[in-house]
Amino acid sequence: MTQLGLVGLGKMGHAMRGRLRAAGHDVIGYDHDKAVSDTDSVADLVSRLANPRIVWVMVPPGDPTRGTVAELADLLTEGDLVIEGGNSRYDEDKAHADLLAGSGIGYLDVGVSGGVWGGDAGYALMVGGESTDVQRAMPVFDALRPEGPRAESFVHAGGVGAGHFAKMVHNGIEYGLMQAYAEGYELLCSAEAITDVPGVLTAWSRGTVVRSWLLDLLIRAVSEEPDLGSIRGYVNDSGEGRWTVEEAIKHSVAAPVITAALYARFGSRQDDSPAMKAVAALRNQFGGHAVSTVDGHAPTAPTAD
Repeated sequence: MTQLGLVGLGKMGHAMRGRLRAAGHDVIGYDHDKAVSDTDSVADLVSRLANPRIVWVMVPPGDPTRGTVAELADLLTEGDLVIEGGNSRYDEDKAHADLLAGSGIGYLDVGVSGGVWGGDAGYALMVGGESTDVQRAMPVFDALRPEGPRAESFVHAGGVGAGHFAKMVHNGIEYGLMQAYAEGYELLCSAEAITDVPGVLTAWSRGTVVRSWLLDLLIRAVSEEPDLGSIRGYVNDSGEGRWTVEEAIKHSVAAPVITAALYARFGSRQDDSPAMKAVAALRNQFGGHAVSTVDGHAPTAPTAD
């Protein structure tokens, strides 16, 4: 049995606590939501852990993560270990590791994939940091990952920052896969020849090269609502797709699919795209092509000088 402090009991953190406890580990959790928290504060959590301590941070990236790591740097002591499992940008990990190292505290960054299903199915884990710290935390990692060969759901990807870098690329690939499935779905819906869109998608779920868990989730969604009529086509991004594209540019790696998928999300947030207005205006200007206007009146076609 391993004792673990867990800061952040949102959708994933709460499920992770349950999975770890089911595996026999002692997990003490803290969250701002007192209804799910085991302790009154991060300081109280630390005080209830036996030395040497392990604290897993599962809070939103950016200021919440930076603030939590800084707070732990003041509360923990030499020999303790912090595991940062949020979707943080990989280049912030070195600063966290350096801050903690000043007090002799270890640091691991972990990319965690599995979403809301991970509590039951397990999580894929991508870890960055020192080998000795990874081995120390391995009972926790083994409890969180799915059953089966460790190498199929866990990797010590490299030094500090490698775990979050691997998760960043994972999420960038996810953007491209989702966009491809979405475009295929729209094309199926648009074709008069297809009368059973959910059936076509379901037929792809076994034996084809495009089968995947994402396809299974799309099948689940369209089986419940074939036209997805209650859902607005507005898609946010968590930041990792952007970071993946930035890294592709930095390393001169062509990533047209991931980049296009990111841009498609940007386009989804515009009720009336200024760029497409410009395209329509240009077509009208050079070719006299009809355009749709706000007031329903088409502008006069230009004449050559």
